[in-house]
Amino acid sequence: MGRLTLTPQVLELIAERFKALAEPARLRILASLRAGELTVGELVDAAELSQANLSKHLRTLHAAGFVARQRDGQYVRYRLADPGVFALCDLMCGRLEREHTRRARVIARE
Repeated sequence: MGRLTLTPQVLELIAERFKALAEPARLRILASLRAGELTVGELVDAAELSQANLSKHLRTLHAAGFVARQRDGQYVRYRLADPGVFALCDLMCGRLEREHTRRARVIARE
C-alpha cells in the first residue's frame, strides 16, 4: 500500500480518527468487540457503560468507521469494521512498555 501525501486535508482526516480513539470508554467498546459481535445490551455490560453513554460512543465510532452495525430483529449487533485498529493499540502498548522499562531503570539507579 502506498503512502498518502500528508496534505492539510489528509492530516485533518487522520486527526478525526485519533480523536475518536482518544476516549477510554471508546477503547473499552473496541476491546469488547475484539472477541466478536455484540448487541447493545451485551456491550452495556462488557464496557460497563450506561446505554445512553454507550449509544453516544457507538455513534462516534461508527461515524469514524471503526465499528459496523446490523439490525438483527429487535437487536442491533455491532462488530469491528476494521480489526486493524488494534495495530495502533499494539504500537502504543509497545511504546508504553519501553517507556516504563526505561523509567524503571532510571528509578533503580537513584
